[in-house]
Amino acid sequence: MTSRMFRRPFLLTGLAALCLTACGGGNDSYTIPSAPQGLGTTDSAPVADEAATPPFVDNVATNQRGDARYATRATNAGVRVVAGFLDIWTPTLPAGSTEALVDAGQTAPANGSFPAVAASAWTGIPGSATDGTVKNAAVHKANIQYVIDATKARTAAQEIAAYEDDRRGKGYSVTDGLGPLTAAWRTAAQQTTTISGIPADATTVKYDDKGNNVGVGGAANPGFGLVVDLLNSTIGANGSTEPAKRYFKYARPYRWTDSVNSPSVAGTWSGSVSVLPALVPVKSNSPATDGGFLSGHAAEATRDVLAMAYVMPERFQELVARGLELGENRILAGMHSPLDVIGGRIQAQAVAAANLAALTPEQRKAAYDQAHKALMAAAGTTDLVAFNAYAHAATPANDRFADHATNKANYLKRLTYGFSQIADAAKPAVVPKGAEVLLETRLPYLDAGQRRVVLKTTALPSGYPAMDDAEGWGRLNLFGAADGYGAFNGDVVVTMDASLGGFNAADAWRNDIGGAGKLTKKGSGALALTGNNSYTGGTEIVAGTLQANSANALGKGDVYLGGGSLACKSPTALTISGGYTQRDGSTLALTLGSGTAGQLNVSGTVTLDGGSLVISFPSGYKPAAGDMLTVISAAGLHGSFKSITVDGYRVTPVYGAKGLQLRIDA
Repeated sequence: MTSRMFRRPFLLTGLAALCLTACGGGNDSYTIPSAPQGLGTTDSAPVADEAATPPFVDNVATNQRGDARYATRATNAGVRVVAGFLDIWTPTLPAGSTEALVDAGQTAPANGSFPAVAASAWTGIPGSATDGTVKNAAVHKANIQYVIDATKARTAAQEIAAYEDDRRGKGYSVTDGLGPLTAAWRTAAQQTTTISGIPADATTVKYDDKGNNVGVGGAANPGFGLVVDLLNSTIGANGSTEPAKRYFKYARPYRWTDSVNSPSVAGTWSGSVSVLPALVPVKSNSPATDGGFLSGHAAEATRDVLAMAYVMPERFQELVARGLELGENRILAGMHSPLDVIGGRIQAQAVAAANLAALTPEQRKAAYDQAHKALMAAAGTTDLVAFNAYAHAATPANDRFADHATNKANYLKRLTYGFSQIADAAKPAVVPKGAEVLLETRLPYLDAGQRRVVLKTTALPSGYPAMDDAEGWGRLNLFGAADGYGAFNGDVVVTMDASLGGFNAADAWRNDIGGAGKLTKKGSGALALTGNNSYTGGTEIVAGTLQANSANALGKGDVYLGGGSLACKSPTALTISGGYTQRDGSTLALTLGSGTAGQLNVSGTVTLDGGSLVISFPSGYKPAAGDMLTVISAAGLHGSFKSITVDGYRVTPVYGAKGLQLRIDA
């Protein structure tokens, strides 16, 4: 702390950029507080014990069928990552065995020390003598009842969407998550489809998409081929859901309610699953090789959107929301249950991360750069920040994913589908090895360790059915992670380099951030906080801009503006629960509006050691001559600003013992 004897000036202001000079005042002795100390530690998100839990990203190649080496949960990563489903369902077991195998309609010769796999006797018909066993009747009942209710209430628009998402290439379908960039993406990728709407004779004819799914890659598409290649790599040769389907042997929902042997005969469910009539010709006649858990369509959609979100992070949240929407359309079609699509999402996140991580940083960057070169040219922009604005320029009328709040609500609903927690709801979150690559382009100013902490602090609570895998893939909330930290459980330093453009230059964290840690803003970029934050370690601004867009954006601690700028665009007064200190060379920029909009309401003491105050007004708000504008209210105020600039007005500052007001002179 620094002690200071200061003669407070009365400052006269002029128009806009006119600087102010002192014209008298009294003595004010005060001590300049130090910056908040925070916790003095940083948070981390270590990987689960790799000996006990082999990381999926290191073992993705084991997600195979027809190979005896990978026929068990212990040896097949694609099965192991969704093994939480075993809390709900016990699959048909080989005779004399206590361990299920990847054996539904599947054989495999012996391979070294791994014995041959014989085909399972499972018929695929629920309630038959060869069927597995329901382990959690309540969850199983809710799982199938959800599909009954959803298909009964299905609208005409939902029928079209469900049909298209079933029949079209998933890579083509999900591109509408790009909103204003959709047409440019499809053109650049040279994507095609032959499925549009429901054909008149679809109830009797099976139509397959003759398009090319994700488009044309390689040298045949010099302007976008690297992007398509990345998508194909991320989808991956090891992304199949078939090994898990053939391990779990859990029937599709319509087979549960249609089977004469099904428990539904005894009244387990109310009603039956109604498969979309246009998809009846698609129904398999081989139930023993057509299990429901997990959904291949839902998994493929998730893999597709994560690859697209990597190269086009401007639409990260909209894309991941679209991926989960396709999963719900599988339920509305009557083809899959909520647990089926949850399982598809879990496995797909792991596959996408593994295959992205397998590419070199140079390969990933080349695809990212190519995507931006092509789509920025189509948008007529040369600046990444302007391009991000263009990507969000549409409205809900022409972009189904234009509303953040709606996307968030739908995404959260589709993560759990309303299931209650059935196990310990307070387990600490674990972040899978390699998962941080999924946020590499969305949060480029954070290092890999920080991105892992973001995933940890935004993860879902534990205890939901089928979602508590040991690595943590099931609890990832990627939509929430794209909105920054969920908690500062250690001190967080954010360094943004505006010269790199894009999110390095400007970003917003919209989560409600808790924790006892401190936030320090460094670098030349601008970070906006918009949540109802409650972190208590304090806030320090060293360089660049920290923008407070909500009343509690700065949490519950002290705020120390040592350099750079603090900007306030809160619709009500910005609350600072501790003290506020501003040093010379820094700028406080307030947008004052009607009521208390843009004001500082400080519970502690305000200490002004020089620095600048810049006042602007929102469109439509015009103070009149003689108005007294409250700028700061505090328990105490010491010192003054070195300069005050008011957009378009001359003002006289009125410093008081507990705040600052500005009198509008002209």
